[in-house]
Amino acid sequence: MTAVHYESYSEARAHLKELLDAAERGRVATVRRDAKTSAVVGAERLRNFLAAVCPSRAEVVAEGGGWSVVIPGLPVAVDGTTFDEALQEMIEALREYAEDWQERLLDAPNHRDHWGLVQLIVLSDDDQLREWLVGARS
Repeated sequence: MTAVHYESYSEARAHLKELLDAAERGRVATVRRDAKTSAVVGAERLRNFLAAVCPSRAEVVAEGGGWSVVIPGLPVAVDGTTFDEALQEMIEALREYAEDWQERLLDAPNHRDHWGLVQLIVLSDDDQLREWLVGARS
């Protein structure tokens, strides 16, 4: 089968099942609206791809009887009394960042390029984010 493309929102809506089926199978699936084309991608496929191409770069440091986690380039840093607690705190901080990004930071020059990270955060459960933070691929 070839790629699935619809020239309008109305055409895509009339063929929504075919569009979603193509996206879930990994086929190219696009919809054109006005002068813009959007791609439709299965969420699990997108999450796995983003996890593979977007390393966390998290730095975990044991200090002062506890643990600190920071991700350079992001405005998130956390502390915890145990390694696991620090990771859980970072997961919560990442979720808060993703929410803030979607509400008000997506157009800020120093945040707009984090769209892939935000997608990864939102599409991941806590276990997947934990694995991503410590460098394991799921």
